Amino acid sequence: MNQSFNLCIATETIAKDAQQLGVSIEDLENISIGVSAEIIQQPALQLVLTYQVTLPSQILANQFNWSTWQQTQVNFTDYLWEETCLECFIAGSKIAGCKTDAEDIVAPHQTEPHKISFQQATAYIEINANPDGRYAVYQFKSYRNPAALPPAPLYETDGTTRVSIGWNNHKDLTATSIESLLSSTSTVVQTPAHYERSFSLPITQLPNQQYAIANMKIEQIHPCVILWFGKTDLYFASGHASPPDFHNRDYWPKFEL
Repeated sequence: MNQSFNLCIATETIAKDAQQLGVSIEDLENISIGVSAEIIQQPALQLVLTYQVTLPSQILANQFNWSTWQQTQVNFTDYLWEETCLECFIAGSKIAGCKTDAEDIVAPHQTEPHKISFQQATAYIEINANPDGRYAVYQFKSYRNPAALPPAPLYETDGTTRVSIGWNNHKDLTATSIESLLSSTSTVVQTPAHYERSFSLPITQLPNQQYAIANMKIEQIHPCVILWFGKTDLYFASGHASPPDFHNRDYWPKFEL
């Protein structure tokens, strides 16, 4: 059983972005990004996130900043959103018996009116992953709280070990296929370029088919992606605030696994 997400591009600057990249607006709208979330039992209970990116043309593929996966790069790294970044936000309530952070919640008068609806005591985490193997897992007590950069790492239930991700699929499917097509067809510009990465996060099972990460019950999940083409960054999610804001929980789907 898996939960699937089709991500769409944020359109506020799409005309300017298309011009900078030398493609049409339709080309950018045709970038296909699918994410699947799946819970597997072996070798240990974990949430597996698989990202599939398909570019509609070689023009975009030639400009795409997609790093080759390297085992030596696998480590906790901050500021990954400044490069191509596979992200996922997960929100939920504290498990009974855990300390609450009510004293840290930002009061409504301190925020903009349109943000009050999701400015609440629900904690959430942010996962960042670069295709080359670098990653980060952060924790927030409420909307962008704490506001310090880089954000605070998420720790295991022991309070001292940082949560890490495990990489499951790090094969680049595009580089060789595009090169072979160049010698066999004159329509390579129309040939899609495909990229994929998959990683997992340790979870625990609760009663009634519910799951938790660290001390947080999983209730919402929001996979999203930042793709960089040269110096142009494009934002993708299943739904967007305006301007784009991945932290806005009003646009996060329910967790349905």
